[in-house]
Amino acid sequence: MIFGIIGLAIAFVIGQAASKLVTALVNDIVTPFIGLFLPAGDLNAAKFTVGHSTFMVGDLIGNIINFVIIAFIVFLAYKQLSRFKLVEDKTKPAPADKK
Repeated sequence: MIFGIIGLAIAFVIGQAASKLVTALVNDIVTPFIGLFLPAGDLNAAKFTVGHSTFMVGDLIGNIINFVIIAFIVFLAYKQLSRFKLVEDKTKPAPADKK
């Protein structure tokens, strides 16, 4: 890695900003859109009851959507960085030196 600690700090700050952006996207766009198709009209209020227990699954589904979007963005960023040889692929063996 050629960026060191400054690059890590910059990546952390950008990651936090991207996380807030994706959270806003899920909360303000995706969740209300999915809520249109639910009887309650709100994904966060989605729940089901078994016996005397009530399971609030709407918030969990929203967080799963949030995680999937962030994981996809990280995957795309890694693919682009590896395409330009800015990160090393540790899964491939190093080329052997020919003498």
